[in-house]
Amino acid sequence: MRAVVQVASTAHVEIEGEIVGRLASPGLVILLGVTHDDYEATARKVAEKIWRLRILEDESSAESTGAPLLVISQFTLYGSVRKGRRPSWSNAAPGPVSEPLYQYFVSHLRELGAHVETGRFGAMMNVSLANSGPFTVIVDSADLA
Repeated sequence: MRAVVQVASTAHVEIEGEIVGRLASPGLVILLGVTHDDYEATARKVAEKIWRLRILEDESSAESTGAPLLVISQFTLYGSVRKGRRPSWSNAAPGPVSEPLYQYFVSHLRELGAHVETGRFGAMMNVSLANSGPFTVIVDSADLA
């Protein structure tokens, strides 16, 4: 599982002119990609790591401040550009595998106490955000102990 986490002062996701998810106050935007060997345990580990990361103002976490989260599915995080000029998506898990794990990731964050808004899995989305800092970090389950 791979997540690009951005500290944002504002953010929203729009689908066909309708805003479907937004940060009500400064928080984190999480672009989440799922690969073939991810499981619920992977989703829990990544969710907990992000929730507790001390990346907000004064080295605080979303957990300690109650900062909202906007989670957006992003299969392209597993795109490979190793060969040729066209990315390969073979490392990204297919929808029937990745959607339940994406939903589990969101539900686990909510169980931890997070206010989570989302995009819509599989939809063409326009994501707008003001990256604060700017601060962006990549959390990859392969790197977690």
